[in-house]
Order: sequence, then C-alpha cells, then structure tokens
Amino acid sequence: QLVESGGGLVQPGGSLRLSCAVSEYVSRIYTLGWYRQAPGKERELVASVDSHGNKNYGDFVKGRFNISKDTSKRTVDLQMNILEIEDTAVYYCNSYLPWSEYWGQGTQVTVSS
Repeated sequence: QLVESGGGLVQPGGSLRLSCAVSEYVSRIYTLGWYRQAPGKERELVASVDSHGNKNYGDFVKGRFNISKDTSKRTVDLQMNILEIEDTAVYYCNSYLPWSEYWGQGTQVTVSS
C-alpha cells in the first residue's frame, strides 16, 4: 500500500526529502503522515496532512520540515531541512482513517558528521 523512498545519510544541517507512494483513493481520503522511531524510543508523529490539506507537525520540527501531498502523483513527501543528529531514526509513512490504517516498511535517516 505505502512505499517509502529517499532516506539515507546526511550531515548535520543538511536536507533530505522523503517520498511515499500511495494509491489514488488513499491520497484523496486518508490522513497521510510521517512518523519516526529512534532506537530505544517510541514511534512519534513527525507530520501529517488530512484530506482537507490541514497540516500538523511534531513540536520538535520547529519549522524545519514540510509535508506535502500530490494527489495527481499519488505521493506524500516530507522535506526535511536543517537536520540534526537527533533526527536520526527510521521514518515511516502512514495513512489513517478511524477504521483503517496502513504503514510503510520504513526508511532509515541517519544524520551524522
């Protein structure tokens, strides 16, 4: 259902763009989001966008990231700027409705000098 791409290794202060391919129906109806999980920590919300285009971000984002969805391309992207070592985690794409939820397989983001 959800296929992520774009993870990798980046230096502190750098940028990465994650992309998640979804079905057309999911892109139009579901709330789409990105979550992350660092070793030894719980999975947490990074950003989400609902079917009306309303966006929500984790407090730690502090204006550094932007989530966007393109219904015609069937993708939801996460542009991450000014990356910090603490952003190192596996990032997961998510689609959500109260009765239906899907997860991608995850993509590793490592921020290191």
